[in-house]
Amino acid sequence: MIADAEGAEAILELAAQDPDLMTKSHIIFIPKGTNYTQALRDLKPAQFYEGPSYEAAVQRIRHVLAEAKMGLQVYLTGTEGLMGQAQNEAMQAGIPHSAIQTEHRGSVARRMQCVHCKGITEDVITDPFVCSHCGLNLFVRDHYSRRLAAYQGVCIDAEDPGNVPEPQELYT
Repeated sequence: MIADAEGAEAILELAAQDPDLMTKSHIIFIPKGTNYTQALRDLKPAQFYEGPSYEAAVQRIRHVLAEAKMGLQVYLTGTEGLMGQAQNEAMQAGIPHSAIQTEHRGSVARRMQCVHCKGITEDVITDPFVCSHCGLNLFVRDHYSRRLAAYQGVCIDAEDPGNVPEPQELYT
């Protein structure tokens, strides 16, 4: 089970339905400022890891997936960015798509890739937004790349520099 932020709520609900599930579960949790760590530890999972960020936890995730036995089920819950990145890791490790379950919880902020500089900006909540890498004003497209686990952002003022509409909060 891999979760971030409010994704912990989904794991807590699963444990309430089937407490024995925790004896076989390995939980990898990224709190993102939430206070669910102790509640998850109290479930007494077979293994528990808390990481400060997805980037810090990715080596642990890769190791767990590399050591997985046949029949492994992967449960991803939390933000879109976490689920997309972890699903990509699982599929690269040979876990079939049918063995991966996802449940979105918490923020719907988007993970965006600038199609111009290829930089990734996490937790985008406005449209348009400024690329954190190259500074271009980007339009949030609904095109999602499973390979990158990110939506695509395209320069909004390429033909008329400076003509950028007021950002609107779309994803909270």
